[in-house]
This record gives sequence, C-alpha cells and structure tokens, in this order.
Amino acid sequence: MTVLGVDIGTSSSKGVLVGQDGAVLATAVRDHTVDRPEPGHVEMDAEIWWARFVAITRELLQKTDSGGTAASVDAVGVSGMGPCVLLADAAGTPLRPAILYGVDTRATAQIAKIDTELGREEILHRCGSVLSTQAVGPKIAWVAEHEPEVAARATHLFTASSFLVHRLTGEYVLDQHTASQAVPLYDSLAQDWYAPWAEHVAPGIELPPLRWPGDIAGRVTSAAAAATGLRAGVPVIAGTVDAWSEAVSVGAQNTGDLMLMYGTTMFLINTVAERMLVPQLWSTIGALPGTRNLAGGMATSGAVTQWLRTLVGSPDYPALLAEAEAAGPGARGLLMLPYFAGERTPIADPDARGMIAGLTLEHTRGDLYRAALEATAMGVRHNLDTMRAEGGDVRRVVAVGGGTKGGLWTRIVSDVTGLEQEVPSVTIGASYGAAFLAASAVSDVSIATWNPVRERIAPDPGIAGFYAQLYELYLRLYPATLDIAHALARHQRDAAAG
Repeated sequence: MTVLGVDIGTSSSKGVLVGQDGAVLATAVRDHTVDRPEPGHVEMDAEIWWARFVAITRELLQKTDSGGTAASVDAVGVSGMGPCVLLADAAGTPLRPAILYGVDTRATAQIAKIDTELGREEILHRCGSVLSTQAVGPKIAWVAEHEPEVAARATHLFTASSFLVHRLTGEYVLDQHTASQAVPLYDSLAQDWYAPWAEHVAPGIELPPLRWPGDIAGRVTSAAAAATGLRAGVPVIAGTVDAWSEAVSVGAQNTGDLMLMYGTTMFLINTVAERMLVPQLWSTIGALPGTRNLAGGMATSGAVTQWLRTLVGSPDYPALLAEAEAAGPGARGLLMLPYFAGERTPIADPDARGMIAGLTLEHTRGDLYRAALEATAMGVRHNLDTMRAEGGDVRRVVAVGGGTKGGLWTRIVSDVTGLEQEVPSVTIGASYGAAFLAASAVSDVSIATWNPVRERIAPDPGIAGFYAQLYELYLRLYPATLDIAHALARHQRDAAAG
C-alpha cells in the first residue's frame, strides 16, 4: 500500500508518499506567498492551491519505483491552513480570493456587530469559542458588507482542504473539526450546523454535509485523474486543518497530549477529556471521533524569523542559528513581542504590534534572531499558562514542524516553559498526518508504529530562574505599550487608505 498526503500551508505546500509501514518514500515542496492587499487583509488565490496539489502529485508520482505509474497510490489525504473563507458558486468556482484564518484581521467590526446581535456568552456556550479573527462567520459578513455582488452569487463555502476534495472528487463536504471553527455557524454540543445563526450570518450559503477528517469523502474523478496523474477511483478522505493533521502525524490524540507546531505560525492543541469553555482560547472538535481539544494559536512565529532573515539579507540559516546560539539567553538584553500580525491567543488583539525593546548600537543580527526565537517561546508559555489556569491537562508535549530542525528553537521553548518535548522520527507534519488518515481509511495502521519518538528535549533547570524573570517582563511589556501599539495600528490603516 502507498498513500499520498498533501498539505496546503501558508508559505508552502508539501506532499509525501508513504508506504504501508509509515516509511516516507518521496517528498515534494512548492513555495508560495500570500497576498496582503491592505493592512490586516491576508488572502490567497485558491487556484494556487490546486496548481500546487497537481504539481506536487505529479512530481511524487514520477519519483516512485514503478516509474511514476498512478496505480501505486491507494488513497489520498489532504489538509490545509484554516479555517479559510473561500466563497464559490454552485459549480465550485471561486468568486474571490480566499480570506485566510486568524492572521487576517479585517472583520473586527463584524465581530462586534455579531456579538451584539447574538450575545457573546451565548456564542461561547453554543459554539465553544468566542468570535475572534479565527472565526469564519464575521469574514462572510465582511464580504456581504463590502462586496455585495460577490455575496449575492455565493452559494458554497470552502476551506483549503475541502476545496481540494471538491476538485478531486466533485464532492462538497467539510470535516467536523474545521466546522467547529466556523463560529457562529456550528453548534459544538450537537456537532452540527446551527441553522438559525447560519441563516443570520451567512444567508444564501448552502453549508456542506459534515464528515470526520479520516472519512472517505469521494473518489478521484476522471477529470482529476487526467490533471494529477492519479488513478481514477482512488479514495480521498475529507481532510482537515493543517495543525490538527500535524497532531495526528505525531499521535497527540490522548487526553493530556499537547501538540506544539513550529511553523509560519505557532499552534498548540491540547486533547482534553470534555468540552471546555475558555474565552481566551479555542474549544474545538478533535480530528478523531470522540475527541475534543483546547487550542491556541499565535499569529506569527516562523513568519517573524523569516522576516528577519530577509531583512538582514537572508544569511545562511545554519550560520544565523550559530549566531543566535552565541548571543546566549536573553539575547544580550533584548526582549521582543512577536505580535507582528496582531495576535490570536491568548490576548485576541488584532491591533497588537511587534516590538523590540532594549536595542543598542552593539546588538547584532544574531541577537535579534535569538530574541525572535525567545519571543515565540514566551508566547508559547503565555498560551500554556492560560490553558493550565483554566483546567487544561498538559502531560506530554510533542513538537512537530519545520522549526524543529536545528535544535536551538526547541531547546529555547523547553527552557522557557520548563517542559520536556518529544520530537518524533518524522517531523514533516500535516502532509504526513493526512497520509496517515488516508491509510487508516483503507487499512489497519498505527501512528505509534509509523512515527516513534526520536528525541526528547529536557529543559535546563539552571536557566529557569533567568527565563522566569524575562517572562515577567514580557507579560508587562504588552499592557505597558498597548495604547501606543493601537495608535500606530490606526495610523497604518489610515496610511494604507491614502
């Protein structure tokens, strides 16, 4: 058996072919960029998603031992950044670029309006989460207000993974987990769409039937087979949001498990025994039937480090890591707030802004890079502290994603949080999780066998006191500069508006 997994990410798309035993047979990556037409607006053309899927699939098929024959793939798994808002007509044709997940902060006015109309507490109780920049409903409302001609033609709602499923199979479905982030359209108690609120917030949208991420959604059509090189009739699973697929890829599905995703953004998913209502975080349906999660997500992490690399002339990555290592804990007196695209959890402030405090003429790019890594670690601790304060159950931390390479970033996070992290043998992430879900749909497989632990990263107790002091300063820096950050955010919007 060979399965294909493809993930559509924020800065790149990745694909993997995996054998029956979990061995990675081939990988492929395609970089891309998002569009930022205005401050706070983050979009992407959905046709890029399909083009990346086609290119990745064809490359992987060409790498197979069978000489690239499509017959070697027995099931297809997909995942993608999300939840995104892609509005389409009845034929599934996109009507505008997809509005991305919580990094897109355009719908703040709509959040306030819907909160007033439906009630913030009522939304939290029914949906499991309050409205935030992560929520789907306010972004649909934004389109209705600002692009009424698009809203009038829109009948279908897709996200990245469900759009790929539609292109591959012709089926219009959405997975339960992604739906649980479609606040306030979804009832997390009933685990189904809530028609009164859906009609109020998204009139005219025919919401898709719901499936579990590992359910077979359909089979590859002849047209999709011709485009991709896959064999017609191959089963395709419903898929889900990339972070939840990443959690599947490392087996972080038991109560007390926490998946920590090192990517363009930082994501935390804690599997909990029962539904928890925490306004500062997201309470969601899990990727597997019967599971529930308490989740958090930072608006940036790897995005900040990539911005810095570009700013300083994109030096060799290992060299920059070595410079950051040499800077030492505290980056020689620097402290950064990583809110370069606002922040999602736990502060839920789209107008928060990045800040670097303590700069002198003696500071180097290595110091700045170290400060960025420490800033994301502080953000992780802030989310973890919020989880635990509200009853979250964190017993085991599993790290995954591209940021686990090199070792420094993961060590800093363990030192700042005081938690040991497990790093699995395969850290490819979401595409590997999608492949596993696809394999599970057609065969009996175990993620513990597929992806055993490769390394454990223990915190250094000798540095715990220093980082505790730095963390206290981190917590004080945001409220101390809040008014200034918000004023600058308003200025940025005014400047962009001309």
